[in-house]
Amino acid sequence: MTAAARPLFVSGPRGVRVTVRLTPRAGRNAVTGRAVDADGAPLLKAAVTAVPERGAANEALIALLAKSWRLPKSALAVVGGATERTKLIEIDGDAALAARLGAWAERLDS
Repeated sequence: MTAAARPLFVSGPRGVRVTVRLTPRAGRNAVTGRAVDADGAPLLKAAVTAVPERGAANEALIALLAKSWRLPKSALAVVGGATERTKLIEIDGDAALAARLGAWAERLDS
């Protein structure tokens, strides 16, 4: 599978996973688009006004994504990269949710 064809949202046994590149201390809270990392893997770009101290930026990211996707905050968790800019987010859900979120992400480019 080519990098361009790799899905942003991946359904697995524990839920749906997405990689997010977070910019803390931004001017506003927003999902800012999609990108590809150095290895060619797709990721979602987001910005939050919170500072990256004591988990504040992670909490703001979870709140932003939950609101954007109309999901409860309890359905999302940072499962990788908690102290890094690139984070792995796990979402309670299945392949149908991955498809719905994939369609949501397609609209980011339009």
